[in-house]
Amino acid sequence: MGATTAELERLYRGRYRMFLDGMTRVVRDPEAAREVVQEAFSRALRSRRRFRGDANLEAWVWRIAVNEALRMRRDLAPAWRDEAPDLAVEDARPDSAVRDAVSALPPRRRLVVFLRYFADLSYGEIASICQISEGTVAATLAQSHAELSEHLRAKGVNT
Repeated sequence: MGATTAELERLYRGRYRMFLDGMTRVVRDPEAAREVVQEAFSRALRSRRRFRGDANLEAWVWRIAVNEALRMRRDLAPAWRDEAPDLAVEDARPDSAVRDAVSALPPRRRLVVFLRYFADLSYGEIASICQISEGTVAATLAQSHAELSEHLRAKGVNT
């Protein structure tokens, strides 16, 4: 099947900021995040003929980026291996209680929440990126919602 150079370029131009923001939360360093995004798109460009179309192109590049970011984290600081990436979603009016609740999620749940609500990917795309079933994505999101609600209630925030 394959992806075209033009498709990857459109994705890069249209979603670069989202990829950069997401990868900054994983590697916790804006400069390293730029490298991750550049490497992810570079790898995608080099491997574009191997894109099978199982998920959409953006999901495929997200998977490359997440894998590259996690590899870079391991290479930069082996002590971070047991520390979850900071994938809390922020907007122009950050809600610290929600941010704290998301940060308290276990790493896998935090990643799935991030990919669903920050990257706006479908269950199928998340399943492809994380190499899990769509049912596991749904269950992970349900568990995350319950945990987030419990955390917010404990902080006195109405959900």
